[in-house]
Amino acid sequence: MALEKIAFGGGCHWCTEAVFQSLRGVHSVEQGFVSPDSTDRSFSEAVIVTYDSEMITLKDLSLIHLFTHESTSKHSMRTKYRSAIYTFNKMDEEFLFQIWDELQAEFQSKLITQILPFKEFRASDEQFQNYYRKDPGKPFCKRYIHPKLELLRRLFSSHLDTRTSVTQ
Repeated sequence: MALEKIAFGGGCHWCTEAVFQSLRGVHSVEQGFVSPDSTDRSFSEAVIVTYDSEMITLKDLSLIHLFTHESTSKHSMRTKYRSAIYTFNKMDEEFLFQIWDELQAEFQSKLITQILPFKEFRASDEQFQNYYRKDPGKPFCKRYIHPKLELLRRLFSSHLDTRTSVTQ
């Protein structure tokens, strides 16, 4: 196993957590708040994804992330929901910058997602961890998470981990 780490932010971390928990090759998803190592070190909702790079690539994870949140929208909640990919090492950062035009080509509008170096993480309260898995029938899950998982089934079915309840 070749375990790597990357963090994603952009929408509600309950939604983002459920998306990445659904993927084959994802070893774990930590839900909480991330601060980048940049001039704006404020925390925003995000997840840290530990994955097996032999089973799923950083490129595929990034593309899934871009499709499963409003990666082209500068809406009023962007402070709380910063659209970002947080890197843990310089190689991943350089790789993402190299493939960014290729990822951009998948979208009609300009991506606003930032590539930022990871600085700090604060986990969500335990009661919010595994939010979707604990009760997928909650109104929030039906309204916001189910459509994202359906999008995964339509666009990224080859990456779904059919052993998890999230993809059921």
